[in-house]
Amino acid sequence: MASRNVSTGPAEQPGMEWIPGGRFTMGSNFHYPEERPARTVEVAGFWIERTPVTNRAFARFVAQTGYVTVAEQPPRAEDYPGAPPENLRAGSLVFESPMAPVRLDGPPSWWHFIHGADWMHPQGPDSSIAGCEDHPVVHVAWADVTAYAAWAGMALPTEIEWERAGRGGLDGAIFAWGDELAPDGRAMANIWQGQFPYREDGADGWRGTSPVGSYPPNGFGLHDMIGNVWEWTSDWWSKSPTSGAPCCATSRHASACAGDPLQIARKVLKGGSHLCAPNYCRRYRPAARHPHPIDTSTSHVGFRCVIRPEL
Repeated sequence: MASRNVSTGPAEQPGMEWIPGGRFTMGSNFHYPEERPARTVEVAGFWIERTPVTNRAFARFVAQTGYVTVAEQPPRAEDYPGAPPENLRAGSLVFESPMAPVRLDGPPSWWHFIHGADWMHPQGPDSSIAGCEDHPVVHVAWADVTAYAAWAGMALPTEIEWERAGRGGLDGAIFAWGDELAPDGRAMANIWQGQFPYREDGADGWRGTSPVGSYPPNGFGLHDMIGNVWEWTSDWWSKSPTSGAPCCATSRHASACAGDPLQIARKVLKGGSHLCAPNYCRRYRPAARHPHPIDTSTSHVGFRCVIRPEL
C-alpha cells in the first residue's frame, strides 16, 4: 500500500485533506478508449473531503434548507415528450440483481426505475437509511450535488482535481494503492466480488454501499476514492478527454449524445462503484471515467466536495 503523502495547505479544513498542486500523469493507454491518451497535466493545490458526502451530512443540509431532491419530484411532461403519464412520477434508478446469469450488454436487466426511490429510500419506498447514516448518500442528481456544495461553501472537483486526489501520489499506478488489485489478498475498495450482475459473494462483508472509511485510505489520506459509489465531477463529458468538445453541450437540449433522443447533457463520473467487477466495468481505477446524465440519480452515484484556496 502507498505511504501517506502529507502536505500542509494554506489553512486546515476540518474533514478535508490538502492535495498539493503539481504535474502528474492523467489517463491511461491500456484500458478503456475514453481514458486515452495518458498525458502530463498540471493542477493547483486544493482541499478535498476525506470521504464521500454521507447520508448524515446530506440530512443536515436538507434539515437546514428544506431542499427537495430531483428524485423526490415528478418529472415534467415537457422535458420528456411522449412519456406515458403513469411514468411521470417521482423516483430513481435502483440496481436489482438478476436471479441468474444474463447478457452483459443489457443494463435494463439490472437497472429499474423505482417510484418512491430517493436518498432517504435507496431501494424504494419501503426502504430507509436507518442504520446507514455513515454510508455515502446516493440518488443525487447534478442539481442536488451543486445545491449541497453551494450550501456548504464548497464546489465539485474538476476531473483533473479528482484524478490527482484519487491517485494518492502514485503517478502512473493502475490502482490508487499500486499495481495489484488485492495485494496479499486484501480488499482495498468496495467493488463487486463474484460474477456480476447476479452473484455478489460479499466476501468483504458488504453487498451494496459500505460505511465511508471502511477501506484503507490512499496516499493522500482519502477514503473510498475507488469503489463504493461513483462520484460526480464538474466536467462535461467528451469521449476523448483531450478534445475539449463535450458530446452534449452544456444546456439540456443542445447537441445530441449518440443514442439519446432526449439529448441530455452528461457530466464525468470518477472512481467506480460497488457494482464494478472484474468481469464487467473494470473502472475501479483512478484513470477510469464514465458519462452520466445530469437529470439522473441512481443507487450507486454520490459525490464529495473541494475547496480551492483564493489566489
